Amino acid sequence: MKCKILSLIALLLTPLTALPAAAPRDDAVWLREKGTLIFHDAFEREETGNLAKAIGNGWNSATADRVPHIKQADLDAGILKIASASKEAGHSAHIHHEAGFADGGVLVRFKFPGLNKGESLQLGFVDRETKGVHAGHLCYGILAPTSVTLIDHKTGVMKLDIRERRQQKEKLPADLDALLKTKQIVVPWKADNAWHDLVLVTEGDEMRLSIDGKLVARHRSEGFAHPVKRWFSFLVPSTVWVDDVKIWKVK
Repeated sequence: MKCKILSLIALLLTPLTALPAAAPRDDAVWLREKGTLIFHDAFEREETGNLAKAIGNGWNSATADRVPHIKQADLDAGILKIASASKEAGHSAHIHHEAGFADGGVLVRFKFPGLNKGESLQLGFVDRETKGVHAGHLCYGILAPTSVTLIDHKTGVMKLDIRERRQQKEKLPADLDALLKTKQIVVPWKADNAWHDLVLVTEGDEMRLSIDGKLVARHRSEGFAHPVKRWFSFLVPSTVWVDDVKIWKVK
C-alpha cells in the first residue's frame, strides 16, 4: 500500500511536460468506427472514352471535354491512371465525385509512377453551391515532391474579395499576406514511386492528412468547417495513379 501511495504522489508531482503525449488518433480507424461508407471505387472496369463521364461510377471530369481527343484518365487493371493534358486543356486534370458531409473524409491508395518530373497531387473538397468562393473551392491537401500542404481556400485564396486583391499586380498587402499565412500549413515530406495509403479528413475546423497510418499534417482554419463538402476532387498537373477510393461520412 505504501508503495502505491508513493507512486501516486510521484505521478501527481511529475511535470506535465514529462508525461507521455497521447498517441495521435488513427483517422482510418476513426472513419470506420464513427462513420458511414458512402462511396467506394476499386476501378475494376473499363472506361468508355475520353469525355467527362468516361471513368464511370459517378466520376466526372471538369477538364475532359476541353481536349476530347486526349485521354487523361485510363482504367488499366484496376488502376485509375491520370495523365493531365495541362498545356492543351489550359488547366490541370480535375476529376471529382459527389461526397456530402460536414465531418468525414477519404481513403485513397495512390502512387506517383515516375513518368514525369515533379509529380504532385491535390485532393480535397468542393461546394459549387457556395457563394463568394471561386468555383466552390473549399480545402485541400497538396502532395508535392518535398512537402505536404493543408490549405483553407474558402476563407483564403479562393474567397472572391481576397482573390481579386491577389490578382492585382501590386505587392501583396501586409495584412493580406499575414492572413493567408494562417490559412495553411506546410510540412516536409519526401515523395517516392511506391504505393501509399492516404487519409484526408475534416473534423470541425480541423483538417488532417495521414500517409500509411502516420499523421503527416494537421491544421485548424474556419473554412475546414464548411457544412457540406459536396464533391471530393483530384487536381493533377501531370501524372498519378489511384488504386482505391473510399469516402466516409461521420456527420
